[in-house]
Amino acid sequence: MPAGQARDLIRVAGISKEYQPGTPVLSEVSIAINTGEFVAIMGSSGSGKSTFMNILGCLDVPTRGTYDLDGQPVLGRDAAALASIRNRVIGFVFQGFNLIARRSAAENVGLPLLYRGQDAATRRHAAAEQLRRVGLPGLDNRLPTALSGGQQQRVAIARALVTAPRLLLADEPTGNLDSQTSDEIMQLLTQLNREQGITIVLVTHEPDVARHAQRLVRFRDGRIIADGATHELLSTHP
Repeated sequence: MPAGQARDLIRVAGISKEYQPGTPVLSEVSIAINTGEFVAIMGSSGSGKSTFMNILGCLDVPTRGTYDLDGQPVLGRDAAALASIRNRVIGFVFQGFNLIARRSAAENVGLPLLYRGQDAATRRHAAAEQLRRVGLPGLDNRLPTALSGGQQQRVAIARALVTAPRLLLADEPTGNLDSQTSDEIMQLLTQLNREQGITIVLVTHEPDVARHAQRLVRFRDGRIIADGATHELLSTHP
């Protein structure tokens, strides 16, 4: 690890979230996630895991607590600063792909670079490289409607990677895919984590998806109830 680089990419302490006074969605959540870890987050609907993911992604702010990302405090930043953090440090992969139907695969992948003000040639080159990286060479000009669900999710992953993020947040990334395609997507994420060292935090309901992560964190009623090696936790509470 380079000198001066913090071991913890993510460090949250005492995070709580209330959308209505007296009704906590998260309660005193504290966790540290190291650079290069692959962490799965599991919990039933309403357990707080999606709210926690939104806070990690700077899409929501807690009612109280602290959050440091890549060694820098996040909370208290204005909207522009949070948008900059998202664009520089974080890549997002969602269950619904969130591709723009009228734009080609390459245009979708290059969109985050457009927000950075990079020119069209740079965006096209970077998009082509990322599409090749996720196993879609030569599909740059395809519209999302001409791609399978698995291919669309690969485009979404390429879009998340095009800014070279330190952190990849994946919220139910296989939820709309069949089992074979789901396994292919998870193998791709595992490869990116192992070979590129990208830190991945993934929300899932599926034990078979969570098994790809080294570490598992379980939420219940807004609190962390278990945190440990995935194979150990799934063997005792599948």
